[in-house]
Amino acid sequence: MTNYLDFEKPLADIEGKAEELRAMARANSEMDIEAEAKALDAKSAALLQELYSSLTPWRKCQVARHPARPHCLDYIDALFTEFTPLAGDRNFADDHAVIGGMARLNDQPVVVIGHEKGNDTASRLKRNFGMARPEGYRKAVRLMDLADRFKLPVVSLVDTAGAYPGIGAEERGQSEAIARSTQKCLQIGVPLVSVIIGEGGSGGAVAFASANRLIMLEHSIYSVISPEGCASILWKDSDKMREAAEALRLTAQDLKSLGVCDQIVAEPIGGAQRHQKDVIEAVGRAIARNLAEMKKHTPEDLRKQRREKFLSIGSKGLAA
Repeated sequence: MTNYLDFEKPLADIEGKAEELRAMARANSEMDIEAEAKALDAKSAALLQELYSSLTPWRKCQVARHPARPHCLDYIDALFTEFTPLAGDRNFADDHAVIGGMARLNDQPVVVIGHEKGNDTASRLKRNFGMARPEGYRKAVRLMDLADRFKLPVVSLVDTAGAYPGIGAEERGQSEAIARSTQKCLQIGVPLVSVIIGEGGSGGAVAFASANRLIMLEHSIYSVISPEGCASILWKDSDKMREAAEALRLTAQDLKSLGVCDQIVAEPIGGAQRHQKDVIEAVGRAIARNLAEMKKHTPEDLRKQRREKFLSIGSKGLAA
């Protein structure tokens, strides 16, 4: 069953009518409705093209959060082999919102880390909707230490609204854990490639994405705060999230112009949620290409590259 976003309602009506016609034809073999159904298919394809050719920042937020977009485990299952997960932070617990372990990408040993939101009610509750607690960030630090020790590249897949803001998380040192994870990203002497596959929210995303190369999907978002949170602070009205989304410059295209994003992976018409296999394969190619480009860099070069990248962020595109 297709999940339609608010702005896709006209599309839902057309595709629903086409499916109704085909259902009637299946029930009555004498009915010939194929020509009419194909006309509706053509109309829906044209409308889909029109809707996705000029998405506003707020609509991109909606697409980035679409529940049917491929999540971290979908990428791991499709792109990586011999994935061996690592659990726990050796201090408190295992955070199911963070997935990580050793694997192979095109037969190259790597360490992969990512946020997992889940794909149904039970898994979303188990994964805490991709919002990591301190133990999740400490698990990520363990994995990055392991990667550094054995000279393995790190791939991180970012998809979170932000770190979990609960009382227990704060009591266990949430801000310190995020800072340590961000620090570790900048310290390791191995290539680090991060991909924003959906939503990159606040420090919860930065803790995995302080990388040599930051890749974003075309309709993904990356921002210091959610549009709703920004609107609540600036205008005392969360309904102004559309204005906030514009002001935050959170789209992949905006962040490329500011030097935050290094590469944008195009999504097929209709977004990653409609063409999961194609998008996952495109992300795999982008990761492999970026890792290959950094293969001969020394640890000192990689650290220097990260430092210079983050010090220069915002120095271009400000006049736009």
